[in-house]
Amino acid sequence: MNPVSRNLDETSITEAVLRRVAGASNDRARTISDALVRHLHAFVREVEPTEEEWRQGIDFLTRVGGMCSETRQEFILLSDTLGVSMLVDAINHRGASEATATTVLGPFYVANVAEQPLGAFISEGLDGAPMLCEGSVCDPSGNALAGAIVDVWHSDGDGYYDIQHADGLESLTGRARFRTDGGGRFWFRSIVPNFYPIPDDGPVGDMLKAQGRHPYRPAHVHFMIAAPGFETLVTHVFLSGDPYLDSDVVFGVKDELIASLTPQEAGRTARGNVIEQDMSALRYDFVLTPARKETL
Repeated sequence: MNPVSRNLDETSITEAVLRRVAGASNDRARTISDALVRHLHAFVREVEPTEEEWRQGIDFLTRVGGMCSETRQEFILLSDTLGVSMLVDAINHRGASEATATTVLGPFYVANVAEQPLGAFISEGLDGAPMLCEGSVCDPSGNALAGAIVDVWHSDGDGYYDIQHADGLESLTGRARFRTDGGGRFWFRSIVPNFYPIPDDGPVGDMLKAQGRHPYRPAHVHFMIAAPGFETLVTHVFLSGDPYLDSDVVFGVKDELIASLTPQEAGRTARGNVIEQDMSALRYDFVLTPARKETL
């Protein structure tokens, strides 16, 4: 028997729990468990929830888990809308860098999308103004990265992603994977995405309403870019002039990631690609960070 685990009250229970987690299997598990207990207990002491409020909190998290599916990740939405995803991103990408700024992955990424040839139209079946996207990938010294894998995805003209529709993963569009050419360049054709509300018909939407917040994200195109020897870049390019740039519900906007759409006439573009109709052009060049060397 351990008398220090008996007769606990609000002033003694935290230390009792900390003694229990001190025997964690490794240093990192012990550090995380210790901090979790200390901060969670401090939160409870600060807000002094009633038993009913605590039950409601547990019910909220249960409903968040219940909303998760193959095509919806409510816990990512919760992390994003509380600013935690961007905080984790900031911690993991500290310091000044010449590389392209990072931002959140978001809940609509789909792994292992089929690779498309450069110049492909990626939004079959979607209505919207035509858009040309041209870009390049290089290292911090400006050396082109040939063969880099570029995953792209974005909403349609009404602000919905493909996996939000009834057929979900059965009919992917508005997303593709490309491989940069010998000069580190890529390009594709699509439609102009729109601003949109995150899915707000579940517990995260209820939370936003209770907090007096809107659910909108500014229009953007997602990019995930990978190349051997470099850190994988996860970022967006936001469209300038969007009404939600200053109030993104997931706090993901950075000035250096905002780009303007410019008119592009049919024919050969300044980057040497040929299009058959006038469209708006989104151009952005990406810089990858060299992979961190493992230390012994």
